[in-house]
Amino acid sequence: MNDLYADVARQLDELKPARLVVAFSGGVDSRVLLHLVARYREQHAIPCVAVHVHHGLSAHANEWAAQCQEWGAQAGIEVCVERVTLSSDSGESLEQLARDARYAALAKHVDSQTLMLLGQHADDQVETFLLALKRGSGPKGLASMAAHGNFAQGQLLRPLLTVTRAAIEAYAQQAQLSWVEDESNQDTRFDRNFLRHHVTPTLTKRWPGFYQAIQRSAELCAAQEALLTELLQEKLQLALNADNSLSVDVLDSCSALVRGQLLRQWLQQLKVPMPSRQHTDMIWHEVALAQQDANPKLQLGKYQVRRFQQRLYCIETEKDFSSWRATLNMNQTLRLPDSLGTLRLAAGENNTLSLPEGHHSFTVVFDPSGLSACPVGRSGSRKLKKLYQEYGVPSWQRRQLPIVMCDDKVVAVVGLFISRDFNGKDCELIWDKSEKFMANS
Repeated sequence: MNDLYADVARQLDELKPARLVVAFSGGVDSRVLLHLVARYREQHAIPCVAVHVHHGLSAHANEWAAQCQEWGAQAGIEVCVERVTLSSDSGESLEQLARDARYAALAKHVDSQTLMLLGQHADDQVETFLLALKRGSGPKGLASMAAHGNFAQGQLLRPLLTVTRAAIEAYAQQAQLSWVEDESNQDTRFDRNFLRHHVTPTLTKRWPGFYQAIQRSAELCAAQEALLTELLQEKLQLALNADNSLSVDVLDSCSALVRGQLLRQWLQQLKVPMPSRQHTDMIWHEVALAQQDANPKLQLGKYQVRRFQQRLYCIETEKDFSSWRATLNMNQTLRLPDSLGTLRLAAGENNTLSLPEGHHSFTVVFDPSGLSACPVGRSGSRKLKKLYQEYGVPSWQRRQLPIVMCDDKVVAVVGLFISRDFNGKDCELIWDKSEKFMANS
């Protein structure tokens, strides 16, 4: 018992965290981790909370949450319960959905001063490696789980990553700890459970050092990936634009091997799940090299890779706001749909709009179909579709720009232009854009 605590304490001492958050499912690994952290907290007086993610997938979910809070109270550590809902129509596997929801819930508790502690162990690492091997992953996937890295605004640590499940269970029994047994862990329809019950026991019985070999291979793959990233960083910066788009011309000057690695590093930097080699090839051949008059796109889960003006963009799939409309009143804040931010009409220091007599409100829409306008400084009106092209607005943004209307006339396309007939000094339009819109810009 003391050996395991000494190893975990050593890892924490090296990182010198200001605050700890424990991912606490209630399973044996996180139960042991909480026990170890409680001892460390007592000795070092470091702030610590635990977070239990309630997926609602089991009939026992409420019971588990209550039990985790009770165990936390016994250890003197507050347990926060985060309830999440999984979207079954996204096309992702239930395992992936639960994992994504869990990490999103945990991230809410991590700031720049926080070290998130996760209970994954050596058996988990073997399973992760074998799953990556099954998918035909390269060094990035085969690197599996890192013991230490960045997470949300802070950092994460997996202090039990070299400890076997058997050793963790032995610790729990010696410390007289009880834990949650998730019945879904016995369901071998899930790939990870199939490996756990039918594959890794056979491998480790035949080769007792298999765990250590997997760990070495994962570390070597991680080192190789880090080296590639370092060697290609200068080339990536040359291809990368301020809006996080990637230059097709720079990519075209590279070899196929370098180009593929740059595409993967670009997507990784944008925190997009790694595509398969087939998808990487499709990004280049079907999107980047599509006909110049085409509007190509490739769907990668909830993201799309698009091309515009010889640049590749990776954006979240756009939504159709054609039917959305709302009234924008003077000195009131209007919340736009889908986290596109807020819009405000007010008098200020940078007034550029005139209010027609008798009008103190406008209508906001997103559908440019059939609308025309004459921007300030120009003569003659043109269809908004043509104006968007002239202003260099990517096709996926054209139905995400708020259009301000007065009766049947376009007052302004916010962030783009004001119509000549509404140019004045009465008020201004203030668009507080969301992070999501900025990321897709």
